[in-house]
Amino acid sequence: MTSFEETTGGKAIETHPWEPFLPKNTRMLFLGSFPPASRRWAMDFFYPNYINDMWRIFGICLFGDKNRLVDEENKTFRLEDIKHMLREWGIGLYDTAVKVRRTRNTASDKDLEVLQATDFDRLLSAIPECHTVVTTGQKATDIFTAHFSISPPKVGGAVTFLFDDRKMTLYRMPSSSRAYPMALEKKAMCYMTLFQRLEKVEKL
Repeated sequence: MTSFEETTGGKAIETHPWEPFLPKNTRMLFLGSFPPASRRWAMDFFYPNYINDMWRIFGICLFGDKNRLVDEENKTFRLEDIKHMLREWGIGLYDTAVKVRRTRNTASDKDLEVLQATDFDRLLSAIPECHTVVTTGQKATDIFTAHFSISPPKVGGAVTFLFDDRKMTLYRMPSSSRAYPMALEKKAMCYMTLFQRLEKVEKL
């Protein structure tokens, strides 16, 4: 569960509830902003809100079925299937902030005050095979690009950068939040392009 510490102003500082999920073969790293409040969780893992569409996007892209990773009956997700899929594809997960304060009682990124960003250098050093970073929202993109002093790509676009003599590519994908004004199928098309490009890279 997310840990809290009270501030002088009475607003809680939230600390990230999970360690990074980093398979040994991590080749691409997905970075969101920060998990929603625990009351919104349908499972104890990344993108836990049942009305967030990240796992439906993965279902469409990798299985051709938006509900392949969804447990509709219990309003949750198939966590073990998700972890197995991520390990098979070499996909790691984390977020761009480790300590935040919510300026309002919402799950929106615009209401997150980031007090401590992720140590990206340490994170990327732990996954030496990783060549691709995917940010899944504007705040995540802004935090990551500011750290590396690179220009944020447009939604669906990419930019290259160097980390420790390693050529990396940053992709900026649409947010999986339903508040983001794009249909699920259109979002999945953007992510599908990403996976197709990665497949080509891995087959070279």
